[in-house]
Amino acid sequence: MKGFEKEKILKQSRLTIAIFAALLLGVLVGWAFPAFAVRLHVLAEIFLRMVKMIIAPLLFATLVVGIAGHGDVKSLGRLGIKTIAYFEVVTTLALFIGLGFANLFKPGVGIKNIASEQTGLTRIVEMASTTHHNSFGDLLLSLCPTSIFQAMADGNLLQIVIFCIFFALAICAVGKKAEPVVGILNSVASIMFKFTEYVMFFAPVGIFGAIAYTVGSNGIEILYNYGKIILSLYSALAVFVLIVMYVACKIVGISLRALIKAVQEPALLTFTTASSEAALPKAMAIMEKFGVPKSIVGFVMPTGYTFNLDGSTLYLAMAVLFSTQLVGIHLTIEQQLVIMFALMLTSKGVAGVPRASLIVLAGTLTSFNIPILGVAVLLGIDQILDMGRTTVNLIGNCVATVVIARWENAFDYNKMADFIKMKNLKANTLIKIKHNVSFNKDFNTNKKEIEVSVSYTHLRAHETL
Repeated sequence: MKGFEKEKILKQSRLTIAIFAALLLGVLVGWAFPAFAVRLHVLAEIFLRMVKMIIAPLLFATLVVGIAGHGDVKSLGRLGIKTIAYFEVVTTLALFIGLGFANLFKPGVGIKNIASEQTGLTRIVEMASTTHHNSFGDLLLSLCPTSIFQAMADGNLLQIVIFCIFFALAICAVGKKAEPVVGILNSVASIMFKFTEYVMFFAPVGIFGAIAYTVGSNGIEILYNYGKIILSLYSALAVFVLIVMYVACKIVGISLRALIKAVQEPALLTFTTASSEAALPKAMAIMEKFGVPKSIVGFVMPTGYTFNLDGSTLYLAMAVLFSTQLVGIHLTIEQQLVIMFALMLTSKGVAGVPRASLIVLAGTLTSFNIPILGVAVLLGIDQILDMGRTTVNLIGNCVATVVIARWENAFDYNKMADFIKMKNLKANTLIKIKHNVSFNKDFNTNKKEIEVSVSYTHLRAHETL
């Protein structure tokens, strides 16, 4: 068994090296042969389609098995309330960090040569008229699928989650008659995780095509022309991760560095393809191995891609002020807070919509009678900005699964320790569980909570926070 694990780790290390090599090669090809590099976008599209065909069956199988095997209505309701509460707190912090950095760096001040962006205004006007949800009622209506097959085809994760919850609860109600269905879905989940491993072998090819296209179509010089907004956004994203995510991890007693290293492969996939979906199956598999129960991973991760888009939320706060600064409009603190409150509502439920952040931004600016010229400027560099914000979206949702699992007393620290040792990672944790965590204990309200003893211990490794 140990030999098998070592061989598996070796394969994963080779894949990580191949991904980094593809990233560097893509940059070189995009810089040296831009015309040729633009044509390589098809490689990225093929890879993304391969990933998308995994998501629906994987999510359906894992979530149904997790809820049907261990949950009930009461525990599921408790889990949902805690998840939404955590999402709202974290996304609000992301909004204020974006607001603070936009006021500090003023990325829209001093931008010149914006006349060339006028050609994109027609497209931006179309975006502004695209209102994904006109009201809170429309948002609620969009949660209910008319067909599970249509939801799977459209990649609407939240609708799939809603269907899975009702399907799993029905299985619980039927009882023993539904056990064959649970067995089949359990096998489907195992098959889809193995399927994911096969698809990941094509990741270097897709990343090469994606990064070559990005560099070839935009050019290296775009980093200089729009360096202020790019630097401001990436600095704000870094501060969000290093402060908010660090504190969240510290509260639950895990190492942020260990978690980021654990998800470095899906994070790199997300960064290079600028697509959260590209890394979702791999990230779900890793977080389950990291110690988060399958049912919590299956519920929190896809729900997070609708309600917990930390990077996108932070970006929207900065983009609004960038757009006002660009045209010389000064907003008071009160006006900024009103717009932030509007963004808290309008930024929900747009997962899977192409250029969703720009659509929300254009619609928000229009509703407040702010010129949308800034959106046209951002459109030209949206791919580069999207790479950073989608990566933070992924990290934020991975941290969320750990926080919710710990909140439910369902996080397995011993499993995390074994995973860290296997991956040769470093973690400093203050919490050690004396008893194995089980769903039967956690979700049965008639039984006592698992006793957790807090002791200072350090896992053996090579790095420190």
